[in-house]
Amino acid sequence: MLELYGRQTKCLVSLDSIIFGFDGEKLKLLLVKRGIEESKDIWSLMGGWLKEDESLDEAAHRILKDLTGLENIYLEQLTSFGKPDRDPVERTVSITYYALINVADYDNLDYGDYHAKWFDFDQLPELLFDHKEMVDNAIARLRNKAAFHPVGFELMPEKFTIPQLQKLYEAIFDIEFDKRNFSRRILSSGLLTKLDEKQKGFSKKGAFLYQLNEAKSKKAASSNLYFIPSIDRLV
Repeated sequence: MLELYGRQTKCLVSLDSIIFGFDGEKLKLLLVKRGIEESKDIWSLMGGWLKEDESLDEAAHRILKDLTGLENIYLEQLTSFGKPDRDPVERTVSITYYALINVADYDNLDYGDYHAKWFDFDQLPELLFDHKEMVDNAIARLRNKAAFHPVGFELMPEKFTIPQLQKLYEAIFDIEFDKRNFSRRILSSGLLTKLDEKQKGFSKKGAFLYQLNEAKSKKAASSNLYFIPSIDRLV
């Protein structure tokens, strides 16, 4: 029986993370230059190798911390990519993850020697290997989850206005929502807590600030809310 293990082809396992960010206006993607790119114009996702003494999740969190200094952020496993020729150097199977962060919360990321850079999602450079396919898979998953679950709030600051939240969802789905319909659907979800504070510096009247209700958010994570208008057009 043990002889069967010895006769199998060995391959490397890598972890690649698609890190989405939001700056208040646009959806962004964090990319790096790691020295293995064929051209200075080719960029890579955040990635590294699985060690023999760690789980996939442990490796994904370690690699993210090593490359950016990021810790304790939303990180979810997506799928695997394993075409025999996906990496021209060595037979490699990649497990993908995606992370969601608010860009303003991480102005001073530790990029080390990897020259990490935020790119607008609608203006991405050429990506290494099959990383473009990974990104396409990740944005499809994000849109599906954001339509039914409150996962998109991971990209927002702790306090926000309804117009700011609408900008986020318009950036994720690349579509404009009717202001009244969006506000009505979001507020009727019961996920938000209205604060006795208003946004300052944008208008005399100001817009009320809201927070995500954590208790209701955790409960909603296991159910479908349909709180995004025109859901049939988006998924």
